[in-house]
Amino acid sequence: MKNHLSAALFFAFAASASGGSFDQLRRGLELPLVPDPAPLSRATEALAGDTRYWITVGADDKYDRTALLNAGLDIIETQKAYVSGLIEAELMDQLAAKGFIVKSRRTIQDYARQHLKDFPAGDAAYHNYKETTDLLLALAAEHPAEASLFSLGKTIEGRDIWCLRLNTAEKGEAPSARPAALFMGNHHGREHLSNEVSLALARHLLANKAAPEIRQFLDTLDIYIAPMTNPDGAEYDIASGKYRWHRKNARVNADKTIGVDLNRNYDSLWCQAGASHYPAADTYCGPYAFSEPETQAIKRFVESRPNLKTLMSYHSYSSLLLYPWAGKDTPVESERDRKVFEAMARGMTAFTGYTPQQSSDLYVATGDTTDWAYAARGIFSFTTELEGTTFYPGAAMIDKASVKNVKAALYLLGVTADPYKLAR
Repeated sequence: MKNHLSAALFFAFAASASGGSFDQLRRGLELPLVPDPAPLSRATEALAGDTRYWITVGADDKYDRTALLNAGLDIIETQKAYVSGLIEAELMDQLAAKGFIVKSRRTIQDYARQHLKDFPAGDAAYHNYKETTDLLLALAAEHPAEASLFSLGKTIEGRDIWCLRLNTAEKGEAPSARPAALFMGNHHGREHLSNEVSLALARHLLANKAAPEIRQFLDTLDIYIAPMTNPDGAEYDIASGKYRWHRKNARVNADKTIGVDLNRNYDSLWCQAGASHYPAADTYCGPYAFSEPETQAIKRFVESRPNLKTLMSYHSYSSLLLYPWAGKDTPVESERDRKVFEAMARGMTAFTGYTPQQSSDLYVATGDTTDWAYAARGIFSFTTELEGTTFYPGAAMIDKASVKNVKAALYLLGVTADPYKLAR
């Protein structure tokens, strides 16, 4: 790799709550699994022994989608009447008893073989942990008047969670009265594009520090960019030189499976819906809220920064801009705050072309970063699901996604000093 410039809800899916949804889901025929006798290609060697399947399941609405999350499906793609995603074989075999019809299924090895081309040598433009660290160190060294670098804390495997701070007055972890914004990437290991967009924002702000608009931000705001908040997961995903499709961190669970889903581990209606208590599931919420050192580090940082006004968490992929609530199937209770969320979302998606919506309109997911930040600290928090049709969209996607999302980030910075002006 090298530098690249440029509430419990929907109670157990009761049939009475879903208006006959079981019958709707049983429509259609289940397709048999077609054996794949072909040997694993070099692209899928790292997935040998992985027991996950890529499946497509009927799902009429967000209630069905939430029930599937509860059943352990990691929903990755959503269409009008079905969803697709990854699930452990054991959990897949239990779906029929829960009223779901699996319309198609493929081993993860077969799915990866057909969806990863130029893999992974063609993705050398992406930054691994060391390259990300080196770039952040270089940016701080080259722009000492504007930038400083500090660690939010250590991961399970002892890596620093680096955070670049852009502020012409205070440096490092010194407190500030300036309105603050936090940008985060790579909560999920396999979502490497989210790291690149975060790094692109940092480079853009510093490379253009003399431009009046950027200078105004640097002189009046407190900007934090933590591009890789799950470095262990990101490194595990690429450690063999071949992608592992790994979402979680690197905790070794009691059953010897790997990882907790950090974006289900926050103390916001923790693990009440849209997450799994099964350690092998990609959406495993952990043994308790804030059980992970990575989420603990973010919690400590956010709680120590009362000046934080806005937050953006980058993920991939869906071309969506999401705002609270994720864990409730109801709008944000404050009409004033709701207006701000909606106005900010429209403002940012004017640059990206993504779809703005409340998170739970997609499905309910508790333990979410942005729900916690807003509920606990009143921060206007968003999730951007970057564009693409796979977690590994190739190097050409870096510039394409970065250009439009940097523009959206500049809009967010432009309203950070006084978000409530959007509700006046």
